[in-house]
Amino acid sequence: MNKVLILIIPVLLIAGCGSDKDYFAEGTFEATEITISSEESGKIISLDINEGDFIKADKTVGIIDTVQFHLKKLQLEHQLTASIKSRPDVEAQLSSLNTRLDNLKKEKKRIEYLLKDGAATTKQLDDINASIDLTKSNISTLKSTLDNTISSIDANSESIRTGIEQVEDCIKKCHIKSPITGTILTKYALQGELAIMGRPLFKIADLDNMFLRAYFTSSQLANIKIGQRVKVIADFGGENHYEYPGTISWISEECEFTPKSIQTKDSRSNLVYAVKIKVKNDGRIKIGFSGKVVL
Repeated sequence: MNKVLILIIPVLLIAGCGSDKDYFAEGTFEATEITISSEESGKIISLDINEGDFIKADKTVGIIDTVQFHLKKLQLEHQLTASIKSRPDVEAQLSSLNTRLDNLKKEKKRIEYLLKDGAATTKQLDDINASIDLTKSNISTLKSTLDNTISSIDANSESIRTGIEQVEDCIKKCHIKSPITGTILTKYALQGELAIMGRPLFKIADLDNMFLRAYFTSSQLANIKIGQRVKVIADFGGENHYEYPGTISWISEECEFTPKSIQTKDSRSNLVYAVKIKVKNDGRIKIGFSGKVVL
């Protein structure tokens, strides 16, 4: 019996040691983090968020003072109204000349009829033709002037409309929103403070969908591909390990040296490829936790 135990114990020890290495790679968990910065400058009227809050994408969580933008928009709208009203009525301004031209044409027909009977002279016909030509020239000149005026007014009106759209865009940017659904990690500003364009307001992360960034050697890449399902073991410290299903979502196109936190100094000289494994978080995984990949 003693001899049997002596043979069994080493086998169990070997098996136990081998279970700790039953993984292909290890790394740390990370999430999609976005720092939301102010797109306009002004006083923060409200910023209704706290660290740890869960917010939906495109939900307004704060507002920057928009009074000056609204006043500017009102001013531009008045300018646009005045510009549109200054647009000349071409038909009304050409009406008198067109009426005169019609009368001259009628008079020409009458003179031509009288000329056949000898009751009118050639000079009278020449005079009426000259008057018609002059009136046509006046109509053409006035129409060209009016068209140029209208084009200038229309261009000015369009410029004002563009200015209104720019102000509306500025007002829209004063409404602080999150581009993703996630949890507030850090809040950098408070209500009443002055927001400056480009200054961070808060950081948000999608903690429901975490990623384990692990590193594989070039020889291991033959065993993995994007979309492949794998097993991820999250290390919560001590003997606390939880298993999660994962999906390989990204494989780096470029190699790099193994990070210090992953392997020993000797193995850090090896070139590896970063790989992201998407994991659905049940609320326990935190950013920075260690994890292992099992194929």
